[in-house]
Amino acid sequence: MAAALQERLQTASTEFQKIQAELASAVEARQKLDAQLSENELVKKEFASLTDENTVYKLVGPVLVKQDQAEAKQNVDTRLDFIKSEIKRVEGQLKDLGDKSEKKKIELVEIQAALQQAAAA
Repeated sequence: MAAALQERLQTASTEFQKIQAELASAVEARQKLDAQLSENELVKKEFASLTDENTVYKLVGPVLVKQDQAEAKQNVDTRLDFIKSEIKRVEGQLKDLGDKSEKKKIELVEIQAALQQAAAA
């Protein structure tokens, strides 16, 4: 009985650690997306202050290439939409992983309590 509980505890503990690693990875992805979002919003804000006479350049490798202003604005808008959808996806992933983590934590506590009762008996 105690050996089976010990094995269940080990398995649940390993699963919990795996969930925690996935959670940390998702948090890191969310932080990167936040940084990209703020950077692109800043670019969009800068574009709003441009006039038709201003020239927009795009960095392609080590070279600055002249780019159409409308095309550049469209690229930034597209990027912002993509980043926002990715943030929503990662938020959902974070919520799922948080729920899984809580369930696994409760399971671990229950197994530990059962082990303590078996040891006391």
